[in-house]
Amino acid sequence: MDALSLLLNRRSIPKLAEPAPEGDVLENILKAGLRAPDHGGLTPWEFVVAAGDGLYRLSSILESAARADGAEEAVIEKAKNAPFRAPMVITVIARVRQHPKVPALEQHISAGCAAQAMQMAAVAQGFQGFWRTGSWAYHDVVREAFGVEGDAQIVGFLYVGSPGCQEANPPSRDLSRYVTYL
Repeated sequence: MDALSLLLNRRSIPKLAEPAPEGDVLENILKAGLRAPDHGGLTPWEFVVAAGDGLYRLSSILESAARADGAEEAVIEKAKNAPFRAPMVITVIARVRQHPKVPALEQHISAGCAAQAMQMAAVAQGFQGFWRTGSWAYHDVVREAFGVEGDAQIVGFLYVGSPGCQEANPPSRDLSRYVTYL
């Protein structure tokens, strides 16, 4: 698939199955994240890969956050099961660095670009992914577990695996509703 087709037909696949990427394929995904736009060359990202036992550790973190909120058992179970929607979850963290020309917002956006680049690299190599953030990304228990402090943020959880369902066609959107020219 050429790069333009990949971008024009991007679609999140909500059901992912084994296998997860590994070896050179996973390395390519992570390297693509490192090529995100990066004003000032700050590399303001960290990628935490959870697969195998790592999914159980992520599950425990999310369960602890739900329990800390005194959530109902159904919410606790949903949090606990969330990591198992794919065989791999890459947590993307914006590690903000103080810089006179690069505000925190730009660094957060850069980390978001890294997540998008990793998702596209997965698709380009025959895998799929979907990006979720949700309230757990901002929860103090989760932030603490990932060592996220101050202006740093978890910008998303990138679920990665093999397609577990048929891909739907991407929705058609009318450019005139979203684009103006000066």
